[in-house]
Amino acid sequence: MSSAAPVYERSSDAFKKRFIWRLIVVLVGGMLLDGYILGILGPVTGTLKVEIGLSTVQIGALSAMALLGILVGSPIGGWAADKWGRRPLFFVDISLFVLASGAQIFAGSFETLIIIRFIMGIAIGAEYSVGWPMLAEFSPPHLRGRLMATINLAWFSGFAIGYTFATLATEAGVPYRLILGSSTIIAVALLIGRIGLPESARWMWNVGKHEEARRVTYKYIQDPEREIADLEREVVHDGPKKGIKELFAPDYIRSTVFVSWFWFCNVLPFFGIATFAGEVLKQFGIHGLFGELTIQVTAVVGVAVTMLLIDKAGRRVFTVPPQWITLGIFLILGFWAGAPASVVLILFFAFAFLNAVNGVLTSVYPGEVFPTEVRGVGTGFAAAVSRLGAATGTFLLPVGIEAVGIQPVMLILAVVVLSGAIVSQLWAPETKGKSLSETAAGFGH
Repeated sequence: MSSAAPVYERSSDAFKKRFIWRLIVVLVGGMLLDGYILGILGPVTGTLKVEIGLSTVQIGALSAMALLGILVGSPIGGWAADKWGRRPLFFVDISLFVLASGAQIFAGSFETLIIIRFIMGIAIGAEYSVGWPMLAEFSPPHLRGRLMATINLAWFSGFAIGYTFATLATEAGVPYRLILGSSTIIAVALLIGRIGLPESARWMWNVGKHEEARRVTYKYIQDPEREIADLEREVVHDGPKKGIKELFAPDYIRSTVFVSWFWFCNVLPFFGIATFAGEVLKQFGIHGLFGELTIQVTAVVGVAVTMLLIDKAGRRVFTVPPQWITLGIFLILGFWAGAPASVVLILFFAFAFLNAVNGVLTSVYPGEVFPTEVRGVGTGFAAAVSRLGAATGTFLLPVGIEAVGIQPVMLILAVVVLSGAIVSQLWAPETKGKSLSETAAGFGH
């Protein structure tokens, strides 16, 4: 009997490399958008207070609204991606984002902005649940960490670009509506770039479409024989498609708790500090754009360094130690009243670097520890929990500073980081170089 393999179309290595680069651009572009829309908000808050008359509480609510939208959109998008496939959600989420982002240009009230930013968050939330699993499912094991790390590089870059652009544009007198609506340009480019992308072979295999999965694998995957062998080893449970409640079943609960809480504790302090970097530094007597912008750039450097080393050094070294060091940073900032400005700046730069290093793993672990049948909804649920943390940070940090002062806020952040460090110390797995069937099977029980 002849082999079935020659029946399938085999594309060239050059074609496959072009495809993976295209996939990276259009998928991580969604994360660049997420960082961008959050980064541009902080610098325009002063304008919003003057032109719309927003209070501090309203600014906090507006800052948190996109994050709350992600909290809603990510688990729903993940469930839909596991049920109907990754590809259809690509176009639904980015199309919704284009419409909502463009509507910001015409928004002139607090109520309108709240609604629009919430809808944008829903679209970005679905992007987490679709783009991350898709990239994990197409990435070769020996490069998966680096490729998944590009998600964080894109996010931090988007945040830094957005923050810098909004700061300079605000100082130049550009209307806040145009600054907020500038994300539409990026979104339209991503929508065009996604035309013609294939469905995930792992998703098709998981729902019984084995022939279609083989065709996609031979056409787009660098080592199709190895990938198909790994597909055949992956455990597929019979019965209806899994939902959010299944994430707390014995097979998945450890993955759910670890990824969700680790992610929550990473983003809560970052979102609060990075979004309101200017106000935080002022509380320590530091003024000017140097400190604010350097925090953003330092975070990008931290991601880039981790991206280069993660597939060689492994996962745990970038997960556990940075959290314990960050804990020490917050304790120093919380207890050392009157610390010199130079020391405070060094500590915040170190926080930005270490938090970014640690944050890379928030984009790597979800795709590795959840099996295919719940990879979308698992990633979506963890993203929702993380954005609850991010929303808490962006809402409570300015309110907390006003109510109790900056040093008690630093100590509260220290408690959050401590809990994440303990969970990671106990449960963070080493998944370097393993196939997806191996990483999911080895962690879920």
